[in-house]
This record gives sequence, structure tokens and C-alpha cells, in this order.
Amino acid sequence: MTRIPVTLAWTDEADRTLPLPSYETPQAAGADLRANFAPGLRESGMTVYPGARGLVPTGLRLAIPEGYEVQIRPRSGLALKHGITLPNAPGTIDADYRGPLGVILMNMGEQPFVISHGDRIAQMILAPVLQAGFVLAETLDDTARGAGGFGSTGTG
Repeated sequence: MTRIPVTLAWTDEADRTLPLPSYETPQAAGADLRANFAPGLRESGMTVYPGARGLVPTGLRLAIPEGYEVQIRPRSGLALKHGITLPNAPGTIDADYRGPLGVILMNMGEQPFVISHGDRIAQMILAPVLQAGFVLAETLDDTARGAGGFGSTGTG
């Protein structure tokens, strides 16, 4: 498997004893990200109440190679067991962004959810980026679907 280097740097307030993003199995597509709270929140963590969302720090900044993005995606176990998801999934981190990496978590469950320091909160996936060349036209070619919108190809 080809490995594309993504350079990481700790933020000033990061707990540098926590593991870096890691692939938990040899063929995993996503590397797990961990909550990395500033010293004042390390003991208490963060509670996300039902219907609410919060920005969870990872303690990291990234240098993503040109021509790539990092996608941030929910962890399926948190989604199934607790209703924890990302409202902007997948979130995109652009190659030219150098600020702190935070993950927006939302609680779609029925109970408050506590995120503890060091918890695995999301996955990050490195993906190639293609940019479109936009061309304005007076008309578009016809297709079998045409202008049919939501639900136009069947039920649901």
C-alpha cells in the first residue's frame, strides 16, 4: 500500500503523550483521531447533549500535500451506539489550511454523551483532489433522467 506523507504538528496546548492518528487494522481506510483537550478540560472532558454539537480539539495541525485533502468522517461505533456523528460529514481539510484540527461532533442520540480526553472521536482519510474547470453553456445535453429531482428514479 502506498503511503503519502502528511506532516503533523502539535498545537501549543496539546497533550503530547496521546497517540498520533493511527490505522487500527492493516487495511483500514481511516486513521483514528483522538480528543486532545487543553489542560483545564482534560479531567472533565466535554459533554454533548442530545441535539447539540461541539467542537472537539485534536491537538494537531496538518500539512497535507498539494493535490490531496483530508476527509473527517464519523466513527461507526459511536454513531450506532450513541448517535454521535459529524453534521458536516465528510468534513474537508484543504491542503493549504494550517490551523488547529477540530472535529464538530453532534449528538443525535437520546442521552448526553461525554467525550473524555484521549477518546477516539472520528476518522481521517487522505483523498486525492481533482478541481473542475467550469465551462458556461447555453444548454446542456439531454439524459434519460433529465431534470427529475429527489425521488424521480423510484420510491424513497
